[in-house]
Amino acid sequence: MEGRKRTVGWGVLALWVIVIALAAPLAGKLGDVQRDRAVDYLPASADSTQVAKITEQLPGGDSTDLVLVYHREGGLTPADRATATREVERVAAEHPLTSTPRPVPSEDGTTLLYAVTSTEPGSDEKARDAFVNDIRETVSGEVGGPGALATDASEVYESLDGPLLYTTVAVVAILLIVIYRSPFLWLVPLVVAGVADYLSMAVTYALHQGFDISVSGQSTGVMTILVFGAGTDYALLLVSRYREELRRVPRPYDAMTAALRGCGPAVLASSGTVALGMLCLLAADMNSSRGMGPTAAVGVLCALLAMMTLLPALLVVLGRRVFWPLIPAYGSEPKAARRSLFAAMGSSAGRRPLAVLLAGAAALAALALGALNLPGALKQEDSFTSTPEAVAAMKTLAAAYPEMGTQPITLVAPTAGSSAAMETARATEGVAKAERGRSGDGWTEISVIAAHPPQSAEETATIKELRSALGDGVYVGGPSAEQLDMTETNARDRNIVVPLVLVVVTIVLIALLRSLVAPLILVAAVVAVWGAALGIGGLVFESLFGFEGTDPGLALLSFVFLVALGVDYGIFLMHRMREECLDGTEPGAAALTALRTTGGVIASAGLVLAATFAVLVNMPMAQLAELGFVIAVGVLLDTFLVRTYLVTSASVLLGRRVWWPGPLAKRPAATPGAEPAHESTPVRV
Repeated sequence: MEGRKRTVGWGVLALWVIVIALAAPLAGKLGDVQRDRAVDYLPASADSTQVAKITEQLPGGDSTDLVLVYHREGGLTPADRATATREVERVAAEHPLTSTPRPVPSEDGTTLLYAVTSTEPGSDEKARDAFVNDIRETVSGEVGGPGALATDASEVYESLDGPLLYTTVAVVAILLIVIYRSPFLWLVPLVVAGVADYLSMAVTYALHQGFDISVSGQSTGVMTILVFGAGTDYALLLVSRYREELRRVPRPYDAMTAALRGCGPAVLASSGTVALGMLCLLAADMNSSRGMGPTAAVGVLCALLAMMTLLPALLVVLGRRVFWPLIPAYGSEPKAARRSLFAAMGSSAGRRPLAVLLAGAAALAALALGALNLPGALKQEDSFTSTPEAVAAMKTLAAAYPEMGTQPITLVAPTAGSSAAMETARATEGVAKAERGRSGDGWTEISVIAAHPPQSAEETATIKELRSALGDGVYVGGPSAEQLDMTETNARDRNIVVPLVLVVVTIVLIALLRSLVAPLILVAAVVAVWGAALGIGGLVFESLFGFEGTDPGLALLSFVFLVALGVDYGIFLMHRMREECLDGTEPGAAALTALRTTGGVIASAGLVLAATFAVLVNMPMAQLAELGFVIAVGVLLDTFLVRTYLVTSASVLLGRRVWWPGPLAKRPAATPGAEPAHESTPVRV
């Protein structure tokens, strides 16, 4: 019988070998479909998105707009001007340009600006990057403009894949070694997480091919973080329960079966809640947010599948020796329970639950006030934590040409009405000049130069005035319009996605816990955590990290992740609390027992998840760094403050009412004199 059961483990391993073999060709192609163009991040219905799509269809395809900047602090010399002329002529000779670049000198004589536009690269990102880099090798000045900025962003995202994966793996490995105190055990969940990450890449590629979901560097990076973070959390819960069962059950197969039966429902419910929360992002209008929803859900579900099938099979095949040197022998007892940190936390929450609840809520509210200090919307040039050449060029231009815009606003109008559109644009307040560009397929491109610096309040007012004056049928786009559309659309998405996430998560919790009160406690707790984490970000983003702005999508994405992942831990705690109540323990005592029995493993899981998201803080994009910081801080707050103190103290205060209107709320009180749960209850982690 035992041999047959062991064969089951080998069979599962063989099945996974087949799955990986089938997934390999698809996973290797994910990088080929990853796109980081503006249209992949823009709102689906925005004016600027329509401009990006239409210009791709004009003769020559999408245009690449560059600005060549020649600058000398003390003033350009005749030799500098001759060099600039010679180099620009060489660029025009080697590449097909839509017009001859003409010099625009600054009033102070320190700078020459040449606008360069080419359709040579078309819509191909790699061709665009090669074009930009070739020009950078040709000219001695700085190369900026939208095309150069896109190339710099693309190179940053491409550089993330390796460092992000290696750093995440290293962080998880170190934490697992510390948690397990075993030279072998840590490697098993880490390998399984790697397999899950590989599978998620294949599934994401298949979804892109089948449903054309947007795949960007941001979404694949977050997917990797989720696979390793959430997957390791599930592994910690399973291994903890498996170790416990090995002391009570002689055979590893039977112990694993009992462990899966014990923690499986909570893991399934928590991962399902996270996946559903992520899928709520499909309701967003932002392409980047909507694309992140399914990729994040795929990461969580692949991690679940691997940790609930491949990990158990490996552990059963390896047997008890994988825990060496702390092997849990059959019939042995864990070391005598000491007064642990979580026992002390539970005791304080149990003695003064109201005071603990009020103090914790006040602390979270005070931290949330820091959100009022968040810097304004992040500008394109401030998106990088270091300064690439395109950003340096933009800053040089802003200082040298304060009286005019140095980044074009692009209009696309029906060709039949393009002359009227151009005249309207020229007559609009804040417009310095407007020139006709390419025409094709019924559309004409018009390049507008504003009289104010890019992404300034005055230029934003000009863009809004252009849209108002030109009316429907004429689209206003370009980099500054894209930033405006992203800011406005993220505000719209918050109003739709946030309530949707709350409703979906609450319904799942009600179905799982068979209560209305307990789910409302958990949801209120995670919303409070989100506000506090965002507030801490407001206190440190500018003063500590030097970020000049906040990504417009930060509030929405951090909310979705923190609510989904925070409820994840709430499910683990409440599920164990419900088990204790079903065994006849009073809810107050059950809450304290649940904290003591699950506190250690939940704390370990929280540390792992926070550490994996903290990896993003070191990435060279401000958007990723801000998102990683807020989620990491939120997970830590949830793990060590909300879950251990606030949820526990609220449960103690409410007693049986926490399960209202479910059957547990109607159970009679325990028999007087019955032994309550107390400090020395063995910690089963």
